[in-house]
Amino acid sequence: MNATNPAAPRRRGLNIVLALVQIVLAFAFGAAGLMKLTQPIEALAASMPWVSAVPSALVRFIGLAELAGALGLILPWLTRIKPQLISLAAIGLILVMVLASAFHLSRGEAGAIPVNVVLAALAAFVAWGRSKAAPIQPRA
Repeated sequence: MNATNPAAPRRRGLNIVLALVQIVLAFAFGAAGLMKLTQPIEALAASMPWVSAVPSALVRFIGLAELAGALGLILPWLTRIKPQLISLAAIGLILVMVLASAFHLSRGEAGAIPVNVVLAALAAFVAWGRSKAAPIQPRA
């Protein structure tokens, strides 16, 4: 145990959990974003029926937002350049999930809501953790 800072082991554990959650969220949003950016709209509509109900430009924009959020969770953490962007990326992903939930509710797709809620809650944990509890120190 660290005699100079008794909270150090607890903070280290929180840093590990936050890092794992960041990786999981970056993988989930990065994969979803790349899929929406690169797959033909018809192929996307086969697994995501909502795609055919919105303009294709909106599908591509959502994919771009998800990919940007995924990169925002990882790059500032790895490079330690502007690490406060991690919390902003997480907040952006929360917004994406809130809007997705509202959209799915308007279409009567309540089954999609639990995934949106879990992803938003994980992003909220990262936003809180990286802004208040265990912020990443910027590169000196």
